[in-house]
Amino acid sequence: MELKDKIALITGAGHGFGEAITRAYVERGAKVAVADIRKEAADSVVASLPPGSAIAIGGDVSSKAAIEEMVAATKKAFGVPNIVVNNAGYTHRNMSMLDVDEETYDRVFAVNVKSIYYMTHAVVPAMKENGGGLIINIGSTAGIRPRPGLTWYNASKAAVNLMSKSMAIELAPWKIRVNSICPVLGLTGMFSDFIGGIDTPEIREKFVSTIPAGRFSEPHDVAEAALYLTGSDFITGIELPVDGGRTI
Repeated sequence: MELKDKIALITGAGHGFGEAITRAYVERGAKVAVADIRKEAADSVVASLPPGSAIAIGGDVSSKAAIEEMVAATKKAFGVPNIVVNNAGYTHRNMSMLDVDEETYDRVFAVNVKSIYYMTHAVVPAMKENGGGLIINIGSTAGIRPRPGLTWYNASKAAVNLMSKSMAIELAPWKIRVNSICPVLGLTGMFSDFIGGIDTPEIREKFVSTIPAGRFSEPHDVAEAALYLTGSDFITGIELPVDGGRTI
């Protein structure tokens, strides 16, 4: 699949799933705005890509102004984005729901949910004028088949999954597709928090045992799912588990 003339804005793209999606898109000819709260991480990714194929943008997706700057910078460098991947995410540590403080709860929902509200307001009007587009929201199997100890994170990802379906219905008349990718637990920067902060071979085996395919998700798994949804013009409103059978 060729993505020449496609322009993508990807949040949380300085590492993990977002970085893998960035590389997959660039390899197929897309121009990519690499956005990350850690500007140095975004810079590092861009420096490793062919010159002119990507730009780095720093910013916190929980900020309306930062989201608007991401979209503006993308337009300035490449044009209106055809593709937006809302990948940036945050979690509380695996613990009793009663032990998660209000500040952490608010941060989880600000990064995982409200950021999509901000991004939608910032990019959808331009997509409508541009004749359509694709929004991919990175949800989670946590929003389909929740694990104990992650109640507020689970709830935020359930919101992302359902929000994606509702957005797909409302935006279909403008040829804007919206889908959710739902990865199972992977060895990302949040892995330690997901498992409760204690990372041992025994604990890893405990979590892997809940995944029928027998391994954690990897960034390339999510990138391949993103490519599939990017090239499938008739698919909208789905939550696509990338989970090795976890949600069966």
